[in-house]
Amino acid sequence: MRAVVLVGGFGTRLRPLTNQIPKPMLPIGHRPMIERLVNRLGRGGVTEVVLALGFKPEPFMEAFPGGRCGDVKLTYAVEPAPLDTGGAIKFAANEAGIDSTFVVANGDVLTDLDVGELVAAHRRREAEATLHLIGVEDPSAFGVVALGDSDRITDFVEKPAPGTEPSNLINAGTYVFEPSVLDRIPDNERVSIERSTFPLLVEAGCLYGHATQDYWIDAGRPDLYRAANLDLLVGGRVNDHCEAVSRTATVDAAAIILNSIIGDHAVVAPGARIVDSVLLPGAHVGSAATVEASLVMGRVGEGARVDASMVGADGVVADGAVLTAGTVPEVPAS
Repeated sequence: MRAVVLVGGFGTRLRPLTNQIPKPMLPIGHRPMIERLVNRLGRGGVTEVVLALGFKPEPFMEAFPGGRCGDVKLTYAVEPAPLDTGGAIKFAANEAGIDSTFVVANGDVLTDLDVGELVAAHRRREAEATLHLIGVEDPSAFGVVALGDSDRITDFVEKPAPGTEPSNLINAGTYVFEPSVLDRIPDNERVSIERSTFPLLVEAGCLYGHATQDYWIDAGRPDLYRAANLDLLVGGRVNDHCEAVSRTATVDAAAIILNSIIGDHAVVAPGARIVDSVLLPGAHVGSAATVEASLVMGRVGEGARVDASMVGADGVVADGAVLTAGTVPEVPAS
């Protein structure tokens, strides 16, 4: 079984963390997000993953120089220009010569979904396409579906206005497609799979849903990326977990670490206090500094306080400074 994984986005919501590193290469519990995703696909029977790349393909190739991630073979399809989700899927599938049932996954979705079960459900229904579905409290920020008999999707609405959603079941970002889905996507054009292709499949009566109650999180937002890391500490994941402090980190015995992850080669000085936060590889927190509910990749000076903020690789919070709900370097308004 082969899979296309969409990793070509710019990761704008996680800037400045993604100024130098593509979002799927950011760590989740000391391992790149993409590695955890590929390993999950492998457990579900996927033997080859085609990474649909656009933005900064080099870090992926450097991270997996042998073209393998665990037991899964990796190949690359680098878009000549941004093609949106549907266009990227078709481009990658064509580049890889995919001509049989295949899986598609968004590169920033973390879930305990059993992909093998999703594929089995797809085949039982003889579907053209099957979407993994999750129920959420506020579905308005997602693609929302209505299910009919035999789990056939009768409506698909991308980001409906609050209160108009046909259900609370959302597109959870993992799909099983037959090659015929590719025939519905124009070649070398920007096409949204969510806004264009899924509605066509609904009209044709061949789009199905597979709803589960598995762990699921879209790690593309700062609060959810932080949560995806910290969730590995509480033991609630099926296959994924991690130690709080990397073996290569340097944490002074007088520092306080509470519900936080300290990444590779990070340094935490005496008297520093790290709470509900993630220090990414190479971060440095000075003595008597406090970091709370934040993501830090750069340096936090002595006696400084960082709260609900992000500090990028080039970011420096000066000694004694206070950063609240901000970013360093500052991210320009889009």
